[in-house]
Amino acid sequence: MSEKMGTIESGVQKVALVTGGTRGVGKAIATRFAAEGYDLALNFLRSRKNAEATKAELESTYGIKVHLVKCNVGDLDNVRELFASVGQEFGRLDVFVNNAASGVLRPLMEIEESHWDWTMNINAKAYLFAAQQAASWMERSGGGHMVAISSLGSVRVLPNYVAVGVSKAALEAVTRYLAVELAPKNIVVNAVSGGVIDTDALKHFPNREEMLEAGAKNPAGMMVETTDIAEVTYFLCTPGAKMIRGQTIVVDGGMSLLAN
Repeated sequence: MSEKMGTIESGVQKVALVTGGTRGVGKAIATRFAAEGYDLALNFLRSRKNAEATKAELESTYGIKVHLVKCNVGDLDNVRELFASVGQEFGRLDVFVNNAASGVLRPLMEIEESHWDWTMNINAKAYLFAAQQAASWMERSGGGHMVAISSLGSVRVLPNYVAVGVSKAALEAVTRYLAVELAPKNIVVNAVSGGVIDTDALKHFPNREEMLEAGAKNPAGMMVETTDIAEVTYFLCTPGAKMIRGQTIVVDGGMSLLAN
């Protein structure tokens, strides 16, 4: 590619916001956009040291600007502050990737109200209200793209995954509504659902080893990598994907096609 996508339109420097973008899948997605010349806004919740390391790595490698914001996306006031900070820093927003996620992993009969509320707030409610904020900024730039990161638990029953699975199903439903209602604003909205990926998040699963074994037995014969999710996410934000609207693209090596 002779010219980076982030800067090809009339010399305009494009900006991508990736929630949870300082580690794991989020970092891989941020790296993919940085490689195309996008400036980045990345939120983090816990480790500023890790966030600063990601910022330094991306800025030195790709020569772009990274703006870090500490933010709990489950808190709507925090969400508003996040977008206000991004707007103040860059004055525009072209891509919003809703990647930040959390949730309580327990069997159905052990789920408490606080577990449900925490999981739904971060994985579903935050997405809807963050998308409202993102759309307001994208309108000023003539349009944009949104991608939400989901998981196979939205449509398949996984052990200990009831709260997270339902929240991801809600996320995919929100994606469809956003895609239709934001289309007149020239905003393209989709979701990406990943298979089993060996990230830090997977360490919290009590059946981690079983999941890794299953993830490697897909028709592709290899584990899904964070970069696989990043590539599809980036593609959905390019002109070649303009007619893909409100869809959840599954990236699992074909695992979900199998009967067992």
